[in-house]
Amino acid sequence: MNHYAKPALMAAFIALAGCGGTGDDAAADAVRDNAEATADALDNRADMLEDQGLENQADAVENQAEAVREAGDNRADAIDDADINASAPAR
Repeated sequence: MNHYAKPALMAAFIALAGCGGTGDDAAADAVRDNAEATADALDNRADMLEDQGLENQADAVENQAEAVREAGDNRADAIDDADINASAPAR
């Protein structure tokens, strides 16, 4: 996983841990939304690189954006599959 995705996904999990969400759907949606926001920022960066004529770098950043989206979807799917009860009190 690239260095942009790890901090963003970790921040999502930390935020979820403190918010006492209402279930795995909300947690999965938050992870997916955070990954999408990170990927959108990478896409914007790729556009700027492209505007500067740096096609190879822009392609690499676009690939990173796609990897972030895929990782976010995979993590969100794993949260849904785990069927957690995020609103249950911690023991």
